[in-house]
Amino acid sequence: MTDITMLSSDVIKYVAVPVSLAVALGLIRKWRSRNWAKCTSNTCLRGKTFLITGATSGIGLETARALVKRKARVIFACRDIDKAKKVVAEIRTECDGGELIPMQLDLASFTSIEKFVDVVKAGFYKIDVLINNAGVAIPLQLDQKTKEGFEIHLGVNHLGHFYLTNLLIDLLKKAAPSRIVIVTSTLHEKAKLDFDNLYVEDQIEKAKLGKRYRHNPGYCNSKLMNLYHARALAAKYRNSGIDVYACCPGFCYTNLFRDVVQWYHYVILAPVAFWYMKTAKQGAETVLHCATDYRLEGHTGKMYRNCTEYRSTYRFSKGEENKLWEVSEALVKARRPI
Repeated sequence: MTDITMLSSDVIKYVAVPVSLAVALGLIRKWRSRNWAKCTSNTCLRGKTFLITGATSGIGLETARALVKRKARVIFACRDIDKAKKVVAEIRTECDGGELIPMQLDLASFTSIEKFVDVVKAGFYKIDVLINNAGVAIPLQLDQKTKEGFEIHLGVNHLGHFYLTNLLIDLLKKAAPSRIVIVTSTLHEKAKLDFDNLYVEDQIEKAKLGKRYRHNPGYCNSKLMNLYHARALAAKYRNSGIDVYACCPGFCYTNLFRDVVQWYHYVILAPVAFWYMKTAKQGAETVLHCATDYRLEGHTGKMYRNCTEYRSTYRFSKGEENKLWEVSEALVKARRPI
C-alpha cells in the first residue's frame, strides 16, 4: 500500500510540475501581450470594398477575416487562386458577414497585375481601402527574380505594389474619403538605398560565396521603399480624399520567413519568440487600425505600430524619396531592369 502511495505521489509530482510551468508561462505570455495594442474601431463596414494583397495566410488572412466579420466586401488578391478559394470557403463557414471575392494576382508579373486591374475595374466602381500587405523574404543566395527580371524583393515588395497602386488610384479617388495602407517593417531602419546597386547584386554575390547577413539587405531595402512609397503617395494625393498610412505589424509568427528559418532556429530563438513574437491575429490589429479607425482621417503620411504613431530612426530625405519614385516609374515603364 505504501509503495502504491509513493508511486501515486511521484506521478502527481511529475505531472504537476510541467503543468504548473505551462500555466505560469501562459500567464507570463498573457501579461506580456497586454502591451500589444488592439484596434478599438468596431464600425460596421457594410458597403465598403477592401482589396488586400496576400490574404491567404498570416497577417493578410487575419485582417481579411476581421473585415469580413464587420460586414465588409473583401477582395482577396492572391497568387495562388486555389488556396484563396479554399480560404474564402473556410471564412464563409466561420463568419456570417460580408462578401468575399477571391482573385488571382501575381505581384512578380506586371502582366498579371494589369490583367487583375482590368478585372477589378470591370467589376467594381470604387475601392474604399487598398491594403498592400503581400511580401516575400527570400535568401539572397537563391538570387530569385520576378517575371521581368527584377530582384525578387525589389520586384514584389515594392515595384509590384507601386504599379498596382498607380493603376487603382482612380477607383480610390471615386471612393474618397478612401485609404491606402502599406505594410512595412521597422527593419527599414537597417536599410541603405544605393541607386547604383539597387538590385543588391554585390550582396547577392557575397551571399553565394557564403557570407551571412543578420538582416537580409534586399528585404530591408524593400521595406524602406514601402515607407518612401507611402510618404510620396501621401504628398502626391494630399487634399484628394485619399489618406495613406504605413504600418508595422511587429514581430509576428507567420510563414513570411519560411525560406530562411531552419529547424535549429526554432530551438535557439524559442525564448525570444515566446517573449516578443505576436500571433498573426495580434499583428493584424495595427493594419486594421490604419484601415478602419475614423480618428486617423486626415493624418496622411504617418507610420503606425501597436496602433499608435511610430517615429522612425531613419533619416528620410526628400531627394531620396523623389529619386526612388522617378526610378520606380522608369523601371515599370521599361518593364525590365535598367
